[in-house]
Amino acid sequence: VLAGLYNPGDGHIDPYSLTMALAAGARKYGAQLNYPVQVTNLNSRSDGTWEVETPLGIIRAKRIVNTAGFWAREIGKMIGLQHPLIPVHHQYVVTSTIPEVKALKTELPVIRDLEGSYYLRQERDGLLFGPYESEEKMKLQDSWVTNGVPPGFGKELFEPDLDRIMEHIEAAMEMVPVLKNADIINTIAGPITYSPDILPMVGPHQGVRNYWVAIGFGYGIIHAGGIGKYLSDWILQGEPPFDLIELDPNRYGKWTTTEYTAAKARESYGFNNIVGYPKEERFAGRPTERTSGLYDLLKSKCSMGFHTGWEQPHWFYKPGDETGYKPSFRRTNWFDPVGREYKQVMEKVGVIDLSPFGKFKVKGTDSVKLLDHLFANVVPKVGSTNISHMLTPRGKVYAELTVSQLSPGEFMLVTGSGSELHDLRWIEEEVTRGSYKVEIENMTDEMGVLGVAGPYARQILQKLTSEDLSDGSFKFLQSRHLKLSDIAVTAIRISYTGELGWELYHRKEDSLALYSAIMEAGQKEGIDNFGTYALNALRLEKGFRAWGAEMNCDTNPLEAGLEYFVKLNKPADFTGKQALKQIKEKGLKRRLVYLTLETDNVDPEGNESVWHNGKVIGNTTSGSFSYSAQQSLAFAYVPTELSKVGQKLEVELLGKNYPAAIVQEPLVLTEPTRMRLQRKGESPKV
Repeated sequence: VLAGLYNPGDGHIDPYSLTMALAAGARKYGAQLNYPVQVTNLNSRSDGTWEVETPLGIIRAKRIVNTAGFWAREIGKMIGLQHPLIPVHHQYVVTSTIPEVKALKTELPVIRDLEGSYYLRQERDGLLFGPYESEEKMKLQDSWVTNGVPPGFGKELFEPDLDRIMEHIEAAMEMVPVLKNADIINTIAGPITYSPDILPMVGPHQGVRNYWVAIGFGYGIIHAGGIGKYLSDWILQGEPPFDLIELDPNRYGKWTTTEYTAAKARESYGFNNIVGYPKEERFAGRPTERTSGLYDLLKSKCSMGFHTGWEQPHWFYKPGDETGYKPSFRRTNWFDPVGREYKQVMEKVGVIDLSPFGKFKVKGTDSVKLLDHLFANVVPKVGSTNISHMLTPRGKVYAELTVSQLSPGEFMLVTGSGSELHDLRWIEEEVTRGSYKVEIENMTDEMGVLGVAGPYARQILQKLTSEDLSDGSFKFLQSRHLKLSDIAVTAIRISYTGELGWELYHRKEDSLALYSAIMEAGQKEGIDNFGTYALNALRLEKGFRAWGAEMNCDTNPLEAGLEYFVKLNKPADFTGKQALKQIKEKGLKRRLVYLTLETDNVDPEGNESVWHNGKVIGNTTSGSFSYSAQQSLAFAYVPTELSKVGQKLEVELLGKNYPAAIVQEPLVLTEPTRMRLQRKGESPKV
């Protein structure tokens, strides 16, 4: 044994007894429980309420919560949903009395051996041992996947298979020698449900009114109390009590086929006890049907990353590079190529595939009224784009989108790849609640996006169109329809790199032709590809926030430094406005700050501890290496009294505290700011 971690609050509990105790408590406070009663059908009514059909009659409900365990898929099918869940065989064994265990004065702690991939705990005077087999040896209940759960299945068990877990038993015997002399008196093999990424699905489901889920709990009843409280608070308050975006059921979509889910469940079960790395990629089930028009062309030229079903280039290969995915807690084979791509965008011009963006069209007589109520920013004028935030009633940041008014009353909304259905659900609920007369179309899968950024971006794109792309004619944050090499695009002058650039929205089937035309036009200027790793480094140097990191349902826009985008004086009473006024009046307890760090070959990724005077006082939200300053860079939340520029702090990375200092943001000025300063005769910093 090299090292261990002891948690004195750890323990175990009998699931059946806990369930009965929770049921008794629910009855005590007025809940009506009928058990066992089969749900035979679900009917959604036009007013958003539900009829739940059972052999005992119809139950009418304002909302329903699917907590049906391994029957959850069957419940979903009743309303046309395919919840990505797969039943998995999980085995554990119980031993006879072991004298050494019986002689103990206190109960053994639960032991988890990551290398042997098992857990072990005391069971009366013996031991209980549960392994997680490898991807190759674990077993799915395939018949349930194809035919559904057998009617009436309850406490039944599967046929055990000790041969499948023998290598784990032998590993446990080496670690806990008393097991060698113990008899196995019982082997339990039962079903548990797995989602593609192991994590459960908790919350309201997009596309179905008043339908909530709490499903896919691969670790059983351990989450019951917390999830019950979380869901009840959300239902009562109209927003999540805190951020659990990792559990959002809307992280999955139609691309999560049964084949994909089965492949990921195998992988996830086998990965239960592996070490997770920053920038981790898992490859089972990939690619899905959700690939961009450039995937076949680029897949051999880069390291691809997985983004809500999409494959998107993280970084590109050149001759002499060490290719492929090399997981590490430190800088690895991507580091120098990303620096090369950073330089490409800063000094020349780069192209990036941004097709995974979530993309919606909103139009109708009430479209302006709807967006004015949804967003804290003003509604952009025709031909303009802005960055806008949807807030919760408590003034937290629910989402960040770019909003463009393409023609009177017709808008395009764009969000990050992981937020597509998360944001769409919120918008749709507001439409229903306010009876707005609008049409919403999700264009995510039909529309491709290319980003072109760098000093030569205008020069190259101008070769492909008769439209005037000059700064005077096509200003920053303007949008318009035009043709590039005779391909119709919606062009927005915006770039997450902070450099001169455009995002080009087009039909997905035109992606390859558009990309080829741009690359050919840019040969003289030295055009090349760049990926999301370089994009992250560029946006951090410009001080751009990222939703899910610097802002989420745990943060308000004022502490996140987003005041510019929040118009508290606009006439519309947007969601969260009153709460935000109160927050501003009371003052902020913490602020987002911009840090430079003195590290070696490790960089912050987010969620690292920030220290001051020997105490943890905050946390990082995201980070990267700054290729311009040649040092690490991070955003972090710290108490307001420690948020001034020049404040010295420390950031813990891999168990070591590195010196950090709060600096004025941004480290590198954006291209529009540099141009504005040049026009004034001032010398901008690059």
